[in-house]
Amino acid sequence: MFALRALTAAVLLAAFFAAVFLLDPLHFAALVTVIVALGAHEWARLSGWRGAIALAYAGACALTLVVAMAVFRELQTATPIWAIALLFWLLAVPVSLARGIAANWRGRIAAAGFIVLVPAGLAAATLPPGLLLALLGLVWIADTAAYLAGRAFGRRRLAPTVSPGKTWEGVAGGALGALAYAIILSRAMPEVGRHVAGAAWIAYLGGVTMLCALSVLGDLFESAVKRRAGVKDSGALLPGHGGVLDRIDSATAVLPAGAFLIAWSGVA
Repeated sequence: MFALRALTAAVLLAAFFAAVFLLDPLHFAALVTVIVALGAHEWARLSGWRGAIALAYAGACALTLVVAMAVFRELQTATPIWAIALLFWLLAVPVSLARGIAANWRGRIAAAGFIVLVPAGLAAATLPPGLLLALLGLVWIADTAAYLAGRAFGRRRLAPTVSPGKTWEGVAGGALGALAYAIILSRAMPEVGRHVAGAAWIAYLGGVTMLCALSVLGDLFESAVKRRAGVKDSGALLPGHGGVLDRIDSATAVLPAGAFLIAWSGVA
């Protein structure tokens, strides 16, 4: 299983890097739309919808994203979208996780899917390639560091009823890994480094810490939805990994929030 998981991850990573740097903006946006549609179809199934209804839901999400791409062609013009997504992740999701997903959850979760998927897709399509990869790198580094720290030091469960494997020690390790990555990034990417000096370091590292927390929330929220739906994985499209949502859960929270911070700070 580990070998299959590693092979799938390597293929996906190579394909994504090739897409980011080789595809023109129009074709890359089309690829993002396909990924969002696949994720939306899985989300519809988690909401209890099947067949034509699930396909219609996926089509509606994809169409919403296409319209958003046509209207918000630059990062700064989409600030209201980033703000809505950020409020959703910082306010609505923690409340939902604390209270548990309500009995009449299906309709609410289906509606939430638009906020989960569309802003993330829009961010992926509008962010400059280097900054998109920088944000995704943050997600991957934080996730890997959290896994290693959790395996080595994990004692206190973060959310035992939602994701029993996650620990507070893992979260701390993920945050430290993300902060170290952010410091290196500020030296490696001039477009980031020139905005980080003096007191700006506090805002920069604070923003990275928030993104790391959102990465955890993205993972926990999808885990809560899957648990409510009674499934382990969102799908079976990716061998050894599960579904598309299982791979992009953290990124759905981090990308729009990162786009908001980048637009607000003037980095891009």
